[in-house]
Amino acid sequence: MDKFTVRTQLTLAFGLLVFFLIGISILSVRSFSTFNAGFDQYVNGITARANTAHRVRDAIDMRAVAARNLVLVTKPEDLEIERKQVLQAHADVVKNMQQLLQLAQQPEVSDEVRAIISKIDSIEKRYAPVALGIVDLALQKKTEQAIVKMNEECRPLLAALVAASDEYFALTDRHSAVILQEDKEHYILNRNILIGASLLSIVLAGLAGWLITRSLLKALGAEPKQLCDAVSLLAAGDLTGKLSVAPTDSVSVLSALQRMQESLTSVVSSVRQDSDTVSLAAEEISTGNSDLSLRTEQQASSLEETASSMEELTSTVRKNAENAREANVLATTASDVASKGGAVVGQVMGTMDLISESSRKIVDIISVIDGIAFQTNILALNAAVEAARAGEQGRGFAVVATEVRGLAQRSASAAKEIKALIDDSVSRVDAGSRLAAQAGTTMSEVVASVARVSNIIAEITVASQEQSTGIEQINQAVAQMDSVTQQNAALVEEAAAAAESLRDQASHLVQTVSIFKTHDSHVAAPAPAPARASRKPLRLVPAAASSPIKRQAAPAKHRSVQAEAVTAGDWEEF
Repeated sequence: MDKFTVRTQLTLAFGLLVFFLIGISILSVRSFSTFNAGFDQYVNGITARANTAHRVRDAIDMRAVAARNLVLVTKPEDLEIERKQVLQAHADVVKNMQQLLQLAQQPEVSDEVRAIISKIDSIEKRYAPVALGIVDLALQKKTEQAIVKMNEECRPLLAALVAASDEYFALTDRHSAVILQEDKEHYILNRNILIGASLLSIVLAGLAGWLITRSLLKALGAEPKQLCDAVSLLAAGDLTGKLSVAPTDSVSVLSALQRMQESLTSVVSSVRQDSDTVSLAAEEISTGNSDLSLRTEQQASSLEETASSMEELTSTVRKNAENAREANVLATTASDVASKGGAVVGQVMGTMDLISESSRKIVDIISVIDGIAFQTNILALNAAVEAARAGEQGRGFAVVATEVRGLAQRSASAAKEIKALIDDSVSRVDAGSRLAAQAGTTMSEVVASVARVSNIIAEITVASQEQSTGIEQINQAVAQMDSVTQQNAALVEEAAAAAESLRDQASHLVQTVSIFKTHDSHVAAPAPAPARASRKPLRLVPAAASSPIKRQAAPAKHRSVQAEAVTAGDWEEF
């Protein structure tokens, strides 16, 4: 079974079960078919023929009894009754005999049965005319002849017919017993075959299940749940679990898991050792970088001394710049003041024009309102008079008069608003006067500001001449120190970046490996950052524009040499 795949094993096992199931089903169907055929032969063959033969026998007996009674009775009505019974019995004999002959023609009927049925038919053909002849003699009142015929001819034929019928019934009983015995034997045989096939199927199914289970467990090496637990531990990084593998087991899934666990344990241990080494190297590099930072600070101290001498010069330059900015602000202010003065004058002129135009409009509006008010009063008076004359019919005029009075009131309100406009015009005139006064004041301020600007510009010119010589002397020294400081700063930045990158990579490597647990499990902590001496921030002073110094980056070869020096810890020479 080990050389077959799981799919092949399951296919063969279930295929074998299906084969036996199909065989048992076919055998069962065949048994039922055989039983049904035997039952059909018994019911529609033997039983049907036996029942028909019994009906023939009963009809013959009925005909014989009726013929005998016909000889014995004397009343006319009794004769008629017996005659009808004889004829009816004879008709039943003929009909049932024909059915019996037809049943005898079936293919499964034996020659012996056909011979007996033919014998019964032959006797009936000889007996029927005799019985009917006795009926005729009895109807003709020939009783003695009828009795003689009955005793000499009828009784021997009837006895022969009864004997043939009994022979047929005995043969039918024997055939029925044989068929029942055959069916019983067939049932026992099929039952035993079905029981044997079922037992064989059960045994084979159990054997196949046992073999497949044994093969699967051998291939897996353990129960599926145990394998799942082992894989879950490996996925979680736990390599401390013990997998129980048989010494002879080398091809199972459990054995493969054990080999994978051992390989992972070896890899993780090696990576942890390497990460510790990298952490130590990163710490050494950080220490060297701190030493370099101290040397850079020493270089910066000399630059600070020079910077102190430039502070006074810087303050002077700053003062000159402030004076220049103040002069610029004052000049701008003077310009703005002049602009404001012009704008104010323009506003004054515009305001005066608006006041004049508004005054003219007010005069026109007042004239119109006066006319409307006068006409409204006249209309209201006329409407009131007409309403009084009309009496009840003048109510409409009264309403009109009321509306007209309302118009008069609104006209009065409009007149008040017009008066307010006139007052507003007066206030605008006052505002224009004030704006004109402000314009005069502004122009005076412009003159004063221009004078102050002239004085400040003169002071800036004198200070700039005094500072020119000192700036040129100090700029040369500052430019030289700035070049050295910039080179040192570049080296410090490169070393710091490399150290930080190396420390980050080492820390990330340690954290990545820390999820795995081994028997000698220990989590390697990232290398601590070295303690750096406190130092002042570097101030990089740009070189003077008159003598610029070109800054050059360190070449790649020089950087490689520095990297080797960092690794070796040799920081004696810069």
